[in-house]
Amino acid sequence: MTNTQSLFKSSTNNNPLAYQLAPKTLEDYVGHESILGKNTALRQLIENDTLISIILWGPPGCGKTALSRIIAEKSKAQYLSLNAVMSKVSDLREALSTARSASEYGQKTLLFIDEIHRFNKAQQDALLPDLEKGNITLIGATTENPYFSVNSSIVSRSQIVSLSSLSEDALHTILKKAVHKLDTHTLFTEEAEAYIISQSQGDARKLLNTIELCHKTKTKNPLSIDDIKQRTHSQGVSHSSDAHYDLTSALIKSVRGSDPDAALYWLARLIRGGEDPRFIARRLIILASEDIGNADPQALVLATSTLHAVQFIGFPEAQLTLSQLITYLATAPKSNASTIAISKALNLVDQGILYDVPKSLKDSHYKGAKELGHGEGYHYAHNEPDGVSPQQHLPQKHEFYTPVNRGFEKTIQTRLDYIHKKRKPL
Repeated sequence: MTNTQSLFKSSTNNNPLAYQLAPKTLEDYVGHESILGKNTALRQLIENDTLISIILWGPPGCGKTALSRIIAEKSKAQYLSLNAVMSKVSDLREALSTARSASEYGQKTLLFIDEIHRFNKAQQDALLPDLEKGNITLIGATTENPYFSVNSSIVSRSQIVSLSSLSEDALHTILKKAVHKLDTHTLFTEEAEAYIISQSQGDARKLLNTIELCHKTKTKNPLSIDDIKQRTHSQGVSHSSDAHYDLTSALIKSVRGSDPDAALYWLARLIRGGEDPRFIARRLIILASEDIGNADPQALVLATSTLHAVQFIGFPEAQLTLSQLITYLATAPKSNASTIAISKALNLVDQGILYDVPKSLKDSHYKGAKELGHGEGYHYAHNEPDGVSPQQHLPQKHEFYTPVNRGFEKTIQTRLDYIHKKRKPL
């Protein structure tokens, strides 16, 4: 007992506050009630020790690692943990070998891989045989969209669990637990507590690190907002979830409105507020298609390249790349013709206008297709002197795409006028 108490005391004194307050049970876990509340499917799987492979997807500090440890405590399976950033190929091979050996004796294995999106394709592929055979139950954790960053074969064999940033109520509960743990209920003024919660932006780890810093540098009087700013070197521009969407909206509307100076200001606000540069770049990719389109096709190319660039370099250098992109997009000619075009086409389909594929357009490559008349009457565009097929490709004529008289779409309109004159009905 003495040794246990001594070890516990040492751990309590030396481990970071975030580690000390890590929940040990589902009852201690704060937040995500819609996913982990009583009678939810995931909670039942955990409590019954019948978990299937899952990928926990959410921002930093939302509780992914903590949840994996709770699962490990509830399960009779052996628990292996890897960090995709730190682990070598040999570490992954060793973990999978351990899981296979355990499986031979009927022992299940939970394999937790933090930052799973950081594994390259070959490393992710290495998981598939053991996933298929049931040698491992995977618990992946990622801050990136798994549908883009994780092997599709792994995604199809896993349940995606989307965890959002923690609410201010959840952070307030964690803050109260922290001050109770530190036995210092007068550490902050009420205004300072609200400020810390707002600054944490849904990140429990960030919240607890700030509380720990303030506790180690506390004074006789409760700390004020100014005291916290002085300790954390905060510029006070972190934003709430509502401001996050408002600032993003202001940025997009400024770019759409061809105002590069306003767009740069709203970008600066997002940067100083701690916004993820990848989020900004993804929004600008959407804008490049939605609001510029074929008026300047280079806009989408530059926006996509910017996303790759910011993923490689991160802040602070990514602000240069984002600035270049925003000034380009803001000053580019604008067109929403492509946006309107797909809306019209979808609307037609949603109205139940479902044409049969004309025989001339049906696949004629497989055996017996030609006997069915597939491909008969098809006009191959490259056989035409101008490379334009005279054939209409819908049973009835529809015009969804109407280019604007700006940028490159002026050239496209001239081209379309020529195509429409040549086109003949089916």
